[in-house]
Formats: sequence, structure tokens, C-alpha cells
Amino acid sequence: MEPAAAVPEPAAPLPGLNRLVLTAQLIERGALRYTPAGVPALDLRLQHESTVTEDGSPRKVSMEIKALGIGAITQHLGRLVLGSQGTFAGFLASARNGRGLLFHITELA
Repeated sequence: MEPAAAVPEPAAPLPGLNRLVLTAQLIERGALRYTPAGVPALDLRLQHESTVTEDGSPRKVSMEIKALGIGAITQHLGRLVLGSQGTFAGFLASARNGRGLLFHITELA
């Protein structure tokens, strides 16, 4: 009988890591608004399409995600042309209504 294959130990999780980097197309942008504290906020909708490898097989991924920019990033997001591609970075949080996720954009390339 052959010995069982060794299963590698999982990497130690990074405490508090919540980071998303996504190439996407800007498909919707709301009007610039302000939070009760007077900080500018901009609601967006992004569309992502790619092919990734999952368990050795190609998989086509297509999704839309709600996004939000708060503060200085709204100036950059407001200049994007609808339909343009970008690389967006930030973190995920619960949407205001508690239903679903919201991508908080903190960087744009």
C-alpha cells in the first residue's frame, strides 16, 4: 500500500485582509452626491468579463458589480467616459440596505 500523498498546510491567513483588484468597464455612473458629513460620493456599476482557470479548466466569468467611490477618488471616477475600461482597486463591504456586496473603490489605474 502506498503512503497517502501529503497535503500541504494552508498558508496562514493575513489578518483583516479585504482587497479586490478588478479590470472592468464602467457601464453606469450616478450623479455626484454628498454624505451627511459633506464628503463627495459617486455610485457606479462595473462590468467584468474574463476567462480564468479553475481546477485546471478554463472558465468564462461575466459579472456586474455595484461600486462606490468616496472622497478624492470621485474626481478621477467622474472623469471616466462611460464604456471605458479601467483597473479598479478597493475593498468589499455590505451594501447600505444590507443586501449584497458593494465594491468600495479606493484606487484607479
